[in-house]
Amino acid sequence: MTKKYNDIWVKASRILFMIIGSILVAVGLEIFLIPNNIIDGGMTGISIMASYLTKVQLGVFTFLFNLPFVIIGYRQIGKTFAISTIFSVICLSVVVTLLHPVPGITQDVLLATIFGGIIIGVGVGLIIRNGGSLDGTEIVAIILEKRTAFSIGEIVMFFNLFILGTSGFIFGWDRAMYSLIAYFIAFKTIDITVEGLNESKAVIIVSDKNNEISEAIMARLGRGITLLDGKGAYSGTETNVIYVVLSRLEIAKLKNIVHGFDEDALVTITSVEGTGKKYAKKAIH
Repeated sequence: MTKKYNDIWVKASRILFMIIGSILVAVGLEIFLIPNNIIDGGMTGISIMASYLTKVQLGVFTFLFNLPFVIIGYRQIGKTFAISTIFSVICLSVVVTLLHPVPGITQDVLLATIFGGIIIGVGVGLIIRNGGSLDGTEIVAIILEKRTAFSIGEIVMFFNLFILGTSGFIFGWDRAMYSLIAYFIAFKTIDITVEGLNESKAVIIVSDKNNEISEAIMARLGRGITLLDGKGAYSGTETNVIYVVLSRLEIAKLKNIVHGFDEDALVTITSVEGTGKKYAKKAIH
């Protein structure tokens, strides 16, 4: 019974966070961006332009424009992803319709751009983190990535640059540039929301001062480290290579420690991916 209740709790929490994410995106759009003629990327951006030109409710277009891609996603990507996406899109469409009569809270375009981008980024990040999506272009990118030499990020970026550029003909080029800023802010906020501020980083350090650096890392950061046997291919010199897992917030302090002992030390930093995150989490906490 415990496993059953856990499964129910997980599904309920995902639904709740997708609803919260959709509400945040709607607030970012209707309260900040749209009143100042700033758009978001993807199908939402196209929906905003279509709504402006036709005077039809934004919620109608966000649903209609995303629906075909959700159907494609159901066939090509999976049932769970498609259901989560259509649920999020419906929530967004309903909330933007309800918020449409509410006036924007600022006429300062820069403030609207910054706060709108942040709020939208957090909302989209919550939805992605819980297995859904709000944008049909992401589904297209996932499908095209398998058939082209371009990555998902490159395909999405191409679509969005085209969409944001098109907005210049409708709202003016200054608003198009603000839209690009809002998109960039939202993009970075999505990354932080999905990965978290405590995203694990694996650090490899090569230095002649490996003993001193190892002791300082353990003493100042309280992190366990692993010493790997290393050997220079050209010089043949044997040395220890330091391997340590940290949160991203500790990277700056680590660099200060390392360069305090050896300014010429080689420091390589990578994100911990896959199942390695399980062990990284144990190492950090």
